[in-house]
Amino acid sequence: MLSIGLLVHAQQLTGSFAQAGVVTGAYAIALGVGGPLLGQLVDRRGQTSVLLASASIASALLVTIALLPTRAPLGVLVALATGIGLAEPPVGACLRTQLPALLSNPSAIRSAYALEASLVELTYIFGPPLALCVGALWSSGAALAAAGLVLLAATAAFAAQPASRSWQPAPADRTSRGGSLRTPAMRTLVIVLIAVGMLLGAGEVAVIAAAKALHSTMGGAPLFAVWGAGSFIGGLLVARLGGGARTAAGLALLLGALTAGHLALIPADGSVLALGAVLLVAGAAIAPTEATLYAMVDNAAPDGTITEAFAWLATAMAVGGAVGAAGAGIVADRAGPAAAFALAGGAGALALLTSMLRSRTIGASTSRGRKPAAPIATGSSAAGKAHTARRGDCSRLEQVTDATRRAGQIPDDDSRIAATVVHRAVEAVPLLLRDRPDADLTRHARELTGFFEAAPMCTDTDTDAASA
Repeated sequence: MLSIGLLVHAQQLTGSFAQAGVVTGAYAIALGVGGPLLGQLVDRRGQTSVLLASASIASALLVTIALLPTRAPLGVLVALATGIGLAEPPVGACLRTQLPALLSNPSAIRSAYALEASLVELTYIFGPPLALCVGALWSSGAALAAAGLVLLAATAAFAAQPASRSWQPAPADRTSRGGSLRTPAMRTLVIVLIAVGMLLGAGEVAVIAAAKALHSTMGGAPLFAVWGAGSFIGGLLVARLGGGARTAAGLALLLGALTAGHLALIPADGSVLALGAVLLVAGAAIAPTEATLYAMVDNAAPDGTITEAFAWLATAMAVGGAVGAAGAGIVADRAGPAAAFALAGGAGALALLTSMLRSRTIGASTSRGRKPAAPIATGSSAAGKAHTARRGDCSRLEQVTDATRRAGQIPDDDSRIAATVVHRAVEAVPLLLRDRPDADLTRHARELTGFFEAAPMCTDTDTDAASA
């Protein structure tokens, strides 16, 4: 948890929590900016070089800020914190990028996202106490220096894995602007995660405010641990059950549970035990929601932008968390922790409303931006013939392909061959379902569409090569 380490260290160097807040704010903003930029670089250059270079820079800057003397200038601290945020390696985004390539079963991929989201919760359970413990035993500078060395070693270990070294970015359309955010589905996911981040950021401040109001001797640390434990348990359960929701309606259901759970904290803020019990239940929806959103990225991001897309989700969470924490701080000072919990619930309601209003953008997303085949016009003779085609008979499919060929919608190839290939591909679907009952038929259809689109181009290339 670098933000906590930077906050404590900056406060010790400057003697001011206000200046320490400026330093951590600069770090958070730089992290939000640097994540997508490094993601773009990974999508163009591969993982290994980008991860090693960024980790080396971030580690060196962490050691540098750890060695600064007391009363160091605020400008120097802000500059170093900004550099750390810009250079922090996008290991999480790179890991999530690899999962679809490592696992072929869609349910296994979703379960892997749920497991990864659950394991991340362990950092929220053990990260802050560990950072504070090292700072108490040695110094806050030693904690940051140790964090820099661990960051470098862990990133190098990840980058050395065969899956990371062999990962190659998919070809991308560099002429289109907007990167991964040019698809409506990605914009929807980012907006939803900003709202989810606001819920979590507001919830953190509300928990601290409630613990202070209840004169808890240990502050909010045990409550944060219970909150994270709930998310960890929820993520493990979802991973075992198949990896979270698969549709926009399922995502809305999870967001509804997330919102309701955190709204239930309002009447529980008068007792530490009641607050802990509700936090455990409310946290159970966090990891499943994040896993569901991560699993939707593969279908939402355009070709060649998958790492950038995951980095944007991390940025959305960070930005939302900062906004939620700032707003909850103001509300808690003026109206108490219950109002801050209400703000968290309101952010969850915003995420739910966004997912419902923009559900079509999620459902209409194409796999990694792959363009679907041009549709046959409704009401055309080709469409009528396609509707009457029967199983085991290629003649009507041949008539359809012949009509579309004459209309210029497909290349001037042998209609009989094209019809046979299409017919056999469709007939193979029951065999696929027999071997993989949980197969994603929508994705399978998109893959077939992409194959049939690419086949004529490949055939023309091979023919020209053979003629040469």
